[in-house]
Amino acid sequence: MNLLSVPTIDFALPLADPVLKFLIILAIILASSLLLNKLKIPHLLGLIVAGAIIGPYGFNLIMRDSSIIMSGTAGLLYIMFLAGLEIDMGDFRRNSLRSLTFGLYTFIIPMLLGTAVSLWVFKFNILSSVLLASMFASHTLIAYPIISRLGITRDKSVSITVGGTMITDTLSLLVLTIIVGMATGNVNDSFWMRLSISVVLFAAVVLFIFPIIARYFFKRVNDSIAQYIFVLAMVFLGAFLAQLAGMESIIGAFLTGLALNRFIPLSSPLMNRVEFVGNAIFIPFFLISVGMLVDYRAFTSWETVKVGLVMIIVATLAKYLAAWLTQKTFRLSTDQRRVIFGLSNAQAAATLAAVIVGYNIITGTDADGEPIRLLNESVLNGTIMMILVTCVMASFSAQKGAHNIAAQVGSNAPRANAKNNRQEHILLPVSNEETVEELVNFCLALKGPKTNTGLYALKVIENHNADEKTLRKSQKVLETAVKTGAAANTLVKDVLRYDLNISNAITSVANERGITDIVVGIKKGIVSDSLGRILENVLIESSVNAFVYSSVQPISTIKRHVVVIPELIEREAGFIQVVNRLWNVISNTGTRMRFFGSTEAIAILQNFFKDKNCEVTYVEFDKWDDWRFLLREVRPDDMIWTLLSRKGGFSYVSVMSRVPRFLSRYLSAHSFVLAYPKQATVNEGTMYLT
Repeated sequence: MNLLSVPTIDFALPLADPVLKFLIILAIILASSLLLNKLKIPHLLGLIVAGAIIGPYGFNLIMRDSSIIMSGTAGLLYIMFLAGLEIDMGDFRRNSLRSLTFGLYTFIIPMLLGTAVSLWVFKFNILSSVLLASMFASHTLIAYPIISRLGITRDKSVSITVGGTMITDTLSLLVLTIIVGMATGNVNDSFWMRLSISVVLFAAVVLFIFPIIARYFFKRVNDSIAQYIFVLAMVFLGAFLAQLAGMESIIGAFLTGLALNRFIPLSSPLMNRVEFVGNAIFIPFFLISVGMLVDYRAFTSWETVKVGLVMIIVATLAKYLAAWLTQKTFRLSTDQRRVIFGLSNAQAAATLAAVIVGYNIITGTDADGEPIRLLNESVLNGTIMMILVTCVMASFSAQKGAHNIAAQVGSNAPRANAKNNRQEHILLPVSNEETVEELVNFCLALKGPKTNTGLYALKVIENHNADEKTLRKSQKVLETAVKTGAAANTLVKDVLRYDLNISNAITSVANERGITDIVVGIKKGIVSDSLGRILENVLIESSVNAFVYSSVQPISTIKRHVVVIPELIEREAGFIQVVNRLWNVISNTGTRMRFFGSTEAIAILQNFFKDKNCEVTYVEFDKWDDWRFLLREVRPDDMIWTLLSRKGGFSYVSVMSRVPRFLSRYLSAHSFVLAYPKQATVNEGTMYLT
């Protein structure tokens, strides 16, 4: 072989060179992202059209081969997984009845309309009619990336639609399974028993066993790459188990998202990686693969066009009626109806599965010896036409409704919360490279969910003449903090300070940078009532909110936060700010919170959380001289928060000084936070909350 010879590239269509194929697809993804946004055309619509242009029925640049199908399948599973992962579980549970109602609306109405049209217009038999109707009932959350990009995934309309999607797709795919069994003569008593047992076992494994596996893994593995691969493996495992249970893989991906919901906080680096890879690679591949199915030649047949038009009208009318009834039933806005219709109108994944299965089932032969299929070729081609048109309508409807909702949310945001989030400046003194990542993750959970600035990492060097090794080590710690924040799309500003007094350096930086909160990490095993000279000096010298964090397990694996609020703490100046940080933790991690406090404190908390979508419970308690009640209340995987006052503070009592040692001695298996609300200065006076 001549080493100097230039390899030849075959430019014959369809292209076979993998490098060139991948380059073309990446160019399409990039162009769709840059150009269509300026034209205000939905990004996903451009990808579908591009897939049709380059596909086998367009210019035939790229075949829809196994690599495209595999990437497209991964993208579809990714969409369903993200829908389950990003949903607010508290809101999901509160809207479960609404989701069930919408799910039944969007299943029953298409089933009735579709069956009637199939019987009376298409003259199909009952099995073919029910199967075709089930195609109208199912839908794909193809417009979900638009909703996610505009940041309204936790709107009520989205929660209702996502929950309803799981219901209608599950019912539709069960209908598909039953119709196939009846058409092939396999429906008997054992069929129903086998189907019921497999579905129940599948749901139990994903919803109950997967969280146990995830918690075990995330507690022990900190490597970011391993965590992402684990999440991806769980998605495909859930999808595979769904197939084993006789269901479509998309149901498994969605339930996996629900199962892992609590372990991937919205503000975490892992969530940023999951969304980034999905939106950049997997989901665009799926949309392009859908476009490749569009066969323009089929539209030259009047029979295909007629069938396709009827299917489009029936599917769109049924989904619009379901969205309209949901709006009227639950008194939603017009824009929320648009979002519901946009998310539920697109036909793709389950629809394709049903039509392909129906087309491949041969029930007999006609007089000419031609095979009689459960669904004929006109329905197959009409389905492709329906997919294209419904995806276009869904994209525009979802984008319009989501834009209006996002604009309304932005203009109606509570001024107090907006001001609070704008002024968040958290200072994190760091020293140990091994613990800095978890400390940054804790700070990310404390921050407002829509803020990506205001976090400072401080490393203090006590010796002005520090050697080069000490300097490199300090810079490495700061670099780790910055990288951890960047992985979560949050800017962490590094501050290197030389000072003979560490506590003085911390308070000086806090004053210079307008810091509102200081987070200090401590090691396990406090052996005395003292937190340490440096930390106590920081508490004395600074008046901002201070959080002392002892981590036993990652905050993403916490099931519940137990918060203890001693008497009169609610009258401290920074109390409401600390409560707002607690709300950020709930919002970012999706966990539950249980408060122990006085009647006055609980009244304030109930007023604060009354309009929040979160799981919060309250217990009135007044025996603050005995903290052993925590031993009875705390469960495994709980995190303990205690609000304390600084010495000399308005609500300070001597028992507070013994709390750190008590937690370290008797509850050493739990992570805990000592929260010191901001102290009122002389000019501010004391704030009393009523």
